[in-house]
Amino acid sequence: MSKNELNENSSKTNINWYPGHMAKTRRQITEDLKLVDIVIELLDARIPISSQNPDIAQITKNKKKLIVLNKSDLANEGQNRKWVEYFEKQGIPAVLTDSNSGKGIQDCIKKVEQIMSENLKLQAEKGRIGRKIRAMVIGIPNVGKSSFINRISKRVTAGVGNKPGVTKQKQWIRINENIELLDTPGVLWPKFESEEVALHLAFTGTIKEDVLQRIEVAYELTKFLLENERKLLCERYKLDEKNVEQILNQEQAENINIYEVMLEIGKKRGCIISGGNIDDEKTAKILLDEFKNGKLGRITIEKRKV
Repeated sequence: MSKNELNENSSKTNINWYPGHMAKTRRQITEDLKLVDIVIELLDARIPISSQNPDIAQITKNKKKLIVLNKSDLANEGQNRKWVEYFEKQGIPAVLTDSNSGKGIQDCIKKVEQIMSENLKLQAEKGRIGRKIRAMVIGIPNVGKSSFINRISKRVTAGVGNKPGVTKQKQWIRINENIELLDTPGVLWPKFESEEVALHLAFTGTIKEDVLQRIEVAYELTKFLLENERKLLCERYKLDEKNVEQILNQEQAENINIYEVMLEIGKKRGCIISGGNIDDEKTAKILLDEFKNGKLGRITIEKRKV
């Protein structure tokens, strides 16, 4: 990408991604909600607000809910605690999980039983002893819904989500003697109009590169990391902090300075092409992949101050 192109593109990010089957998925979930007692909403702990579908609160307003901050192993520990407090202050219980390792899964099961204990007591008083708690898991793409269902149900494959146009018979998965999980909701896609939300979803891999330009997304991630996690960025790519400071203080447009730091990362990683130039496409891919996989450290993008 040339500097002129960067000047033209970095000030605006084109957002044109809106899956056509969202309305169909919403209708399916609304119908399935009639069958369950509690909704387990999975969010990405690095971006709890951006990964929360704005329709969920409206659709599930009459149901008990548990927030699961998944991928918490990739997020800052202090920020994880602050986000749990944030949701609990809103009256929504929250737990931290890492579905890949299974950490926090038992906490999730205990919390569901705790949330539903009063209801089960009332059911027992009416003579309905032994009734199972019926739960549904909801989450946008890439929050780890399949891994979570596999872990909580001890299954090898989840088979979650219906492909558009394919009808699938509802299945109840036994979690333990008290809880059953409805294996039907499919994927509820995010609806967003904010450029910031779009970038956050792109940083974490929910939006693919065919929607937002990879180099632009990597540029925005570099900018975020320089402003918020400069030490981790410099450590990962063996950048000299004084040199980075000098680049950022050059008397030229800020976006050009940030782009030059990005090229320094490419140089460190050997992304050299003919003429000694840096392959910014390859650099962008390395940066985004390593961030998504937690190679830069535990980083929360959406930070809470209190």
